[in-house]
Amino acid sequence: MLWRLALVLTGLAAALPGLAVGQAGEQVVAGLSQNRVSITANFDGSEILIFGAVQREAPPPDTGPLEVVIAIAGPPEPVTVRRKSREYGIWVNTDSFVIEDAPSFYAIATSNPIDHVLSGPEDLAHRISIPHAVRSISANAATLKAYAFTSALIRIREEAGLYFTQENSITIREETLFDTSISLPANLTEGIYLARILLTRDRQVVDEYKTVIYVSKVGLERWIFNLAHEQPLIYGVLSLFIAIVAGWGASAVFRYGRF
Repeated sequence: MLWRLALVLTGLAAALPGLAVGQAGEQVVAGLSQNRVSITANFDGSEILIFGAVQREAPPPDTGPLEVVIAIAGPPEPVTVRRKSREYGIWVNTDSFVIEDAPSFYAIATSNPIDHVLSGPEDLAHRISIPHAVRSISANAATLKAYAFTSALIRIREEAGLYFTQENSITIREETLFDTSISLPANLTEGIYLARILLTRDRQVVDEYKTVIYVSKVGLERWIFNLAHEQPLIYGVLSLFIAIVAGWGASAVFRYGRF
């Protein structure tokens, strides 16, 4: 783990000179091992190291131990969740609900269990925990229905590895340095990801730092994506041609194998 500590110290040495001096309280100084993720044809995920320190002009307060919460959210999007029921022997959509603001990816890392580092009101105010990060209730939405469909979406995305919480995963040293790593899955959505780092004491947020991570397709993935969205007719014809050639090739191999 020495390489990780060395990276933390190197990043902080570069960040500290640019900070304003003389401000009261505790402030986050933080950085990422990378702020750009490129999705290629063989992309199988990525890992981001998040490190930082606490800048203070006085000894640490005695209001409770320092805790750190880190949240990374993918581009928000409206999502329609549908419920299927068996009617007359077949499965059909019988109900649906529109969740207004659901991040395509959401990960949380904490230095201790989340209910030990963040109070309920602070969690709601900063929208940290997964249920609070997914906004679903509109003016006309029934509370029980919204809760049921939101819970279903969260469960589906947790099973897909798109939503998760890593409790006790942030290491804090001498109430000053901290670091952790968060793995990004292969099925990422392209866009701008928001990373938030919060310092808490006595379950109250004392400072927050924000930065962004750019996730984009490159190479063949970018070409196919652009073709499908900008030239759908050509994309469809090309897909059909590839399917025909693949089918003919498989048939030829099968016939050759029989002889």
